[in-house]
Amino acid sequence: GGGGGMAAEGDVELELETEPNGSGGGSDGAGGRAAEKPRKHDSGAADLERVTDYAEEKEIQSSNLETAMSVIGDRRSREQKAKQEREKELAKVTIKKEDLELIMTEMEISRAAAERSLREHMGNVVEALITLTN
Repeated sequence: GGGGGMAAEGDVELELETEPNGSGGGSDGAGGRAAEKPRKHDSGAADLERVTDYAEEKEIQSSNLETAMSVIGDRRSREQKAKQEREKELAKVTIKKEDLELIMTEMEISRAAAERSLREHMGNVVEALITLTN
């Protein structure tokens, strides 16, 4: 067997964390070299930091989601408004009945479609027809 010697490094940290007398952080510690103590202490602090980082990250993510949702909502309602404005503008355009009928017969499209293209070209029957034929 053997092997996996490199993995031992990660394990050391785990052992430090789970050591029962490590949590006290008392000076009568894990019976060892003094150098060991500060590392134990640091690892505890690092863990705490990791936990708070994680919590903050989660908060950020959820608030990002809310922001994104509201941005999408705003954009949608803006598009809706723009559409309504456009419809209003188009509705103001005066179109001739004969132009409308011409487009309907020429292009064999519904009255609504013909009217729409006419209005989009400000009542210009020629432009409307050109666009429709393209």
